[in-house]
Amino acid sequence: MKFFRYNPWLILFIAVGLVASLVICWERHQVEMANRQVDLAIDYEGLIELSQREGIPLPEMLAKAKESGITSLAVYETTFKKLNENGKAHAAAGSEILAAYHSGTLSDSLWRELCEAGVIRGDEVYVTGHDPQTFREVKEDLVRRLGDGRIKPLAVGAEEVLAVKAHYESFLKMNLGMPTDEMQAVNRAGFKVVARPSNYLGCTEDDVKAVFRRLEGIDVSEVVFSGPECLGAAKALQTTIDELKARNLTLGLIEGVTQLQFYPQTGMTEIAKGIGYDHVARVYSVPRDEQPKLKLETIVERWANTDQERNIRLNLLRIYDKPSPNMTLLETNLKYFTDTRDILTAKGYTFGHSGTYAAYYPPTYLRALVMPGVAAAIALYLSLVIPKLNVSFKGQMLLWFILAAAMTIPVAMGAGSKVRLMASLASANLFPSIAVIWQLDRIRRRKNRGDAALPRLLLTGVIALFCTGALSMIGAAYLSASLADVEYFLEFNIFRGIKLTFILPLVLVAIAFLQRFDIFDGKMDDTAGFASQFKRILDMPVKIKTLLGLGVMAIAAVIFIARSGHTSGMPVSGLELKFRALLEETFYARPRSKELLIGHPAFMLAAMAWRRKWPTLVLFVLTIVAVIGQGSMVETFAHMRTPVYMSFMRGIGGLALGAMVGAVAMVLVDGWNMLWQKVKVTSK
Repeated sequence: MKFFRYNPWLILFIAVGLVASLVICWERHQVEMANRQVDLAIDYEGLIELSQREGIPLPEMLAKAKESGITSLAVYETTFKKLNENGKAHAAAGSEILAAYHSGTLSDSLWRELCEAGVIRGDEVYVTGHDPQTFREVKEDLVRRLGDGRIKPLAVGAEEVLAVKAHYESFLKMNLGMPTDEMQAVNRAGFKVVARPSNYLGCTEDDVKAVFRRLEGIDVSEVVFSGPECLGAAKALQTTIDELKARNLTLGLIEGVTQLQFYPQTGMTEIAKGIGYDHVARVYSVPRDEQPKLKLETIVERWANTDQERNIRLNLLRIYDKPSPNMTLLETNLKYFTDTRDILTAKGYTFGHSGTYAAYYPPTYLRALVMPGVAAAIALYLSLVIPKLNVSFKGQMLLWFILAAAMTIPVAMGAGSKVRLMASLASANLFPSIAVIWQLDRIRRRKNRGDAALPRLLLTGVIALFCTGALSMIGAAYLSASLADVEYFLEFNIFRGIKLTFILPLVLVAIAFLQRFDIFDGKMDDTAGFASQFKRILDMPVKIKTLLGLGVMAIAAVIFIARSGHTSGMPVSGLELKFRALLEETFYARPRSKELLIGHPAFMLAAMAWRRKWPTLVLFVLTIVAVIGQGSMVETFAHMRTPVYMSFMRGIGGLALGAMVGAVAMVLVDGWNMLWQKVKVTSK
């Protein structure tokens, strides 16, 4: 029987790297705990609509919203669709004016004179203003967007009118700049403004400065650009950066529809880098078509999870269009606002302008100390699956030295972003694999196999599970330390290789298992290793039932991989959603189903399989399934936007609940075996 030795020097290097990793993780935790302020915002237009639908004066509606916890109102650029409705300015199609003239319904004599003189043209739009400030701002923005050549001032008596060459329907929807009067009204009502400006075609420095002049004297909480381009793209981004920095404003970036990174806006990465990542906040809004399908309690719970797990700091709410049962539309929306505020308060959040992360980057020397530990883990794993390398101390140390130098030097020089990513990928795959391999080597050295009593089996399984989980968590610390910085917290950078971390540990442990155990139970000699056993597996004749079994396993593997991540589209059953909701209410962080229902119970049953001398093939299958739980614990930390403490508590909760589920499974299997033995005795 082959026994594998563990190089103490490699273990020492891993321990040193672990200390450095834990220091980085602690610093990361401190940074995350300092960012606990959320901006609860809603569209100003949404509150106007709600007040109109409910017949409530707007000031009263604003007061109720503020009392319910709303801290900011999002103000978008004005359009003539809005201006025509609020009466502050008006745009009329020339064709409509001429039609009224010819039908005799145009009563204003001054306009009739213009029609008779041929001044009014059917292919133009005519803009009038009833509020001097609004008309002045509209005129200024029209010139910027359309140019002087398409705008001609007319005098209708003492009133100035703008004749604009434009398509009427498109003109009504055209953005016309940030409305000063609306922003001032929002501030007077006690709210901050979430400014939502859009970009100009061929935007110039002067265009950018004009937008920010509108913001002078306005209490702005965040700037969240509207549309596919940030203000200033593509040639005036530096001006946007300078204006944001001069006013110490926070840039809000909208989370992508896959809940990963951001809705793509040209220029957003340049602006974020220019103003500093400590002035960037992540924004989330429930999709417009999805919100009507969600009950109040569901959407409120979503906001709590969103802010906790995805560090969203600007919650941009929408009003409900339909009332909940036994409630008015106003009551429905006010309850929505209040319940969201209350659940976030219970989670320890405060309210105001959106919180941001400090510009955190770990000390270079600490990150450099992590890299030799990763190199040691690579060398250690290879030594545990390659017998010749395992007996060559010099070979192991030479391999470690080469890997450590290649990984440490770039990081120590302040670069090495790709090296860090590779280190995190290696940590996510190697440490849970080594943890399980260590347990395999441990049980191979034990002689006390036999029909152990169930209580002892349960205790052994729980202790072994938690010990293995603790070793796997070393990989989590390494992964977190390799990537931890503000750019990963905000998801400007993300961990690459999520799908790989679900499969590679299974392969790594399978290779190690076949180097240690004869899955054919004595049908191969003691020197048989991975290569010879794998060759025999490939040479085995395949029966139809075997093919069917492999097909089922393949389908399970596809579902297992596809359900991970954010872009698979794999549906989740309603029953599972309810189960997840129960776990979220019970635990600080919801444990992952693949850990508590699959991986950890399989680990407990693997302990029973070894002690009860089940066929080695059964032990092999259970061991591989057990790796799913260990790998998932570490992979959780790859989601760098999720606070490290939350990921840790998720793993602990999964171990605890998984151990309980595994214990139940062991009791059921033991009961089934006892019943089967009685049946066999009775049949004789």
